Amino acid sequence: MSNEVHESEIITGSAGLEVQLQQFNQLLSSLTERVARSEENLILVADVYKYKKLRDLLAAGDLREADWETIWVILAITGQPDVESITPEDMKRFPCDELRVIDSVWTIYSKGRFGFSVQMQIYQSVGGSLGTTISQDNSVIEQFGDRVGWRVDGKWQKCDDLDYTLAAPIGCHPSQWWNSPFGSKMTNYFFNRLLMCGL
Repeated sequence: MSNEVHESEIITGSAGLEVQLQQFNQLLSSLTERVARSEENLILVADVYKYKKLRDLLAAGDLREADWETIWVILAITGQPDVESITPEDMKRFPCDELRVIDSVWTIYSKGRFGFSVQMQIYQSVGGSLGTTISQDNSVIEQFGDRVGWRVDGKWQKCDDLDYTLAAPIGCHPSQWWNSPFGSKMTNYFFNRLLMCGL
């Protein structure tokens, strides 16, 4: 009788150990996810001075000034003095982490309406792909422009004439940055970079 009880305790003990191991693995998995999220947040913390003004403008709902601030952030990252100095080649090397932070601030404070990732989804929805960026397919860019409100009745709008409220078409902003002196070539290169960075 005592042997049976002893064996039962061993079986119960090993089952309990298995449950404890499963719980430990779940806890470890949860911690791993939290560490990954914390590392993403540290990107912003490490360069808080670079993104703080952009975040504050977006939090205040000042989309027009946030649009301009996005350009200043991009200039700070590239080390270039003005937009005219940023070449399509510079875009090939633009840090993915920085793009993700800019995008994240825009998407969070616009409740998912604006940001590079939103623009990327729209670009892909009208047929945009790595292939169209490489072939410099401007017809796709025109369709994208139609969807985000940058083109009306087949004509490109001036950035100053766009709607800088949350009522603007989804994907409309940031918009000033896209107004490069390199025209559609830069647009294709930038979409290429967004695709390569997985936005």
